[in-house]
This record gives sequence, C-alpha cells and structure tokens, in this order.
Amino acid sequence: MSGPRAGGHLVGRGGPVEVLTWVGDITDLEVDAIVNAANNQGWLGSGVAGAIRRAAGDQVEEEAVAQGPWEVGGAVRTGPGRLGERGVRAIIHAAAMGSGVGASPESVEAATAAALDLAAAEGLESIALPALGTGVGGLGEEACGAAMGAALRRHGAGPTSLRLAVLAIFDQGSLRAFEPSLAAALAAPKDP
Repeated sequence: MSGPRAGGHLVGRGGPVEVLTWVGDITDLEVDAIVNAANNQGWLGSGVAGAIRRAAGDQVEEEAVAQGPWEVGGAVRTGPGRLGERGVRAIIHAAAMGSGVGASPESVEAATAAALDLAAAEGLESIALPALGTGVGGLGEEACGAAMGAALRRHGAGPTSLRLAVLAIFDQGSLRAFEPSLAAALAAPKDP
C-alpha cells in the first residue's frame, strides 16, 4: 500500500482530523502510530495484537508487558519494533478490556481518547486504529463505531497535531456494521 489514503473511504472529520475507514491488516498502513487493541496486561495474543506482534517483533510485547497492568480505558506507548522500517514511530496499546473484563462502549471511548492523546502528545500526524473491543472484547461493531467516533469528535475539538485517523477494519462485513455509527458519531452536535 502506498499510503493510508489508498483504498480508504472518507467518513468524516473530527475537527482538523480527517477520518477514513480502510479494510485490511492494520500493519500494512504507513502511518506515524498504530494502535493495538490491547488488554491492560500488555500481552499480544491473537487478532490485531497477534498481527502486530508478527509484524513488529516480540520486543513490542516485552515493552508493553513491562508497563502493565494499566487501567482499562487507558493506553501505553511502545516503540515500533520492525514496523519502524516503514516509518511507524510508535505502537499505542489501548486497553478497552482487562483480564476477565469485557469491553464496553465507555471503555472503548476512553481507550480511543487515551490513544489519540498519546499520539498528539508526541506531535504525531497520522494514526491507525482497529475496532477496539470487538472480537474477544465482545462489543458489537455498531457500538464500537459510535464510541470511537465520539472520542475522535471530542479529540478534534481541542488542539491536536493529528491530521489523519484511519480506522482499519479487517473485513467488509464488519465495516458495514461499524461505519454508519462511526459517521453518525462524528457528525453529532458538539458536546455542551
């Protein structure tokens, strides 16, 4: 892939942040930061976390585990491992779930916000996020899209270095469930 806009679909904006959806493996994207759908212990199991471990190397998991546990709804940063060769500057591990605790819309929104804040604190301009809390987290794609869209809208209402957020969805079926609620949340009226 030549860049995150290739094959991506513009869904909306969160302030200055252009929000795209894209179908495929998140580790194929050329962005400043990739978000891992993490548990709060830092272990990289299957799904998105497993794809990141295979692409970036075991040292990313070691760095994440050394910082755990952290609170559900929080995020930690590690180096990019081998993904640094492609220009990725950070992997951000967003914990939408914990050990024995499934994901909720509130934990997904909080983990998304924490990941966006970490990226902006480093002055990063582009970020790729998976559908946090789906899969083993047990949250449906519609609820996930709404929660992540709300976090993106709120983040973009303040000062941020981010200019592009790519929501990397693994398959078309999941995208069809995720994208409408993401778009609706981005277009929602500003919070009071």
